[in-house]
Amino acid sequence: MSASDIRIKLGCRFNLSLQQPTPMIALLNVHFSRAGDLEFPDHLRSVPPVPLSAYRDGFGNWCTRLVAPAGAFSIGAEAIIADSGLPDARPPEGGQVAVEALPDEALVFLLGSRYCETDVLSDIAWRLFEHTPPGSARVQAICDFVHRHIRFDYLAARATRSAAQAYAEAQGVCRDYAHLAIAFCRCMNIPARYCTGYLGDIGMEPPYAPGDFAAWMEVWLGDRWWVYDPRNNMPRIGRVLVARGRDAADVPLIHSFGANVLTGFEVWTDQID
Repeated sequence: MSASDIRIKLGCRFNLSLQQPTPMIALLNVHFSRAGDLEFPDHLRSVPPVPLSAYRDGFGNWCTRLVAPAGAFSIGAEAIIADSGLPDARPPEGGQVAVEALPDEALVFLLGSRYCETDVLSDIAWRLFEHTPPGSARVQAICDFVHRHIRFDYLAARATRSAAQAYAEAQGVCRDYAHLAIAFCRCMNIPARYCTGYLGDIGMEPPYAPGDFAAWMEVWLGDRWWVYDPRNNMPRIGRVLVARGRDAADVPLIHSFGANVLTGFEVWTDQID
């Protein structure tokens, strides 16, 4: 480990109440791109224990299938992960790639999706950002606008809110910031994809909010993907990816094929001295 490297203890736990046995898909494992940084595998554990099987979805995310029994049920994971201890990297100036020169893998992240309605927001995006320099400066201008425009409010969270609705209502949580910034980037022909994962308060001043999963975006500039976080709108330390997709519809932490009640939820992300 270098002088800046840090160790982070992270994990989550969902407590549910179910009326009947219910199939589920869980996306709770650290993304495979960070698996080599784990000190031990972050196996999912449930109470009561149930059989688990896993597969990779079309975006490369590790997904776990299970059937939760009726009654009280909990599921979660924990791990210790090594991190560089450095803030999110920033791209050089420029970097916007013409659509015809983009790699095939990036093209799907130019299209509209469930929560990112590029058709609805295109005229607004061009009115707001047409005169910004293309590339990293334009992405930052989008993040600056979204960061100012949306008022963060946990009590205003709504699972069905789309990017266009977030723009109209000017309130929401981190997923709404990400969806609106992603939609604006796509409208400006910049590939952008939705990310969810762990982001603690390492390097930040207190007071600290209760632990939760975070949402941010990655954009294609130059020859790679770069992290941007319109909710915090600054480079942060200790970001740990869990899953990525077109928007939140692709990466629900727990997808339940039946009714359930969330009775408890914990997320922790703590630097180990």
